[in-house]
Amino acid sequence: MVSDLRTRTIVGVALITMALGALLAGGIIFWLLLVVAGVLMQGEWGDLTRATAEQRKAAMFSISIPLALLCPLAAGIDWPVLIAGAAAFFFIAFTSRNIVLALGVPYICIPVTALLFLRGQPPYAYGLLLAFWALGLVWATDIGAYFAGRSIGGPKLAPRISPSKTWSGLAGGVLAALMLGFLLHRFAGLPIQLAAASGLLAVAAQLGDLLESAMKRRAGVKDSGTMLPGHGGVLDRLDGVVAAAPLAALCYILLAQAV
Repeated sequence: MVSDLRTRTIVGVALITMALGALLAGGIIFWLLLVVAGVLMQGEWGDLTRATAEQRKAAMFSISIPLALLCPLAAGIDWPVLIAGAAAFFFIAFTSRNIVLALGVPYICIPVTALLFLRGQPPYAYGLLLAFWALGLVWATDIGAYFAGRSIGGPKLAPRISPSKTWSGLAGGVLAALMLGFLLHRFAGLPIQLAAASGLLAVAAQLGDLLESAMKRRAGVKDSGTMLPGHGGVLDRLDGVVAAAPLAALCYILLAQAV
């Protein structure tokens, strides 16, 4: 138990450090990190959908095209990315005859686009704050849920999907996300509306976690991969971000329109 927690903590800190470095750099560095993560996620998604090795490789190549177009030196967040994403989806669906495998394209491309959108908001410091908020609240949710669930326990949240998750863990995750949101409001200038939305995004992050757990249960595996000791695969580490990032971008867009 202690050894597992130590390994999980070391790997988690290393991942957060790498993400923070890319966040600070922004631009191509942040995009490159997201592209690498996205392609790896598509590979793990292929494993969860029981795709063949050839189908899995084809899907990874296909999703790399819209992800590449998101580069700041290419199309960026514009119509060509949407067209390429739709083409990748239909190509994978028709060639593999596996619609679930093809659904990996929107599942991955939408949150990647959302994070790049938030990070790209001017000025530099504000875009950094928005992207950090979207990622940080997921980290806070995971930490709060882990320790609240371990220390309090209680009724299970969704025992048929993820037996280890509890309602107390969900509450702890929401509380931790709200605390981070209001700290960012107080000390970094995050709009109060976005700080208050942190709790909603924490719930979305937990739902994203449950969706991936359902996929793993369907595939009959414990983790989506083995790349990250103590965390499983890249999908295991980013399942909450997949759900929270698009909602964070939507909250920001609605706030911008309301101002």
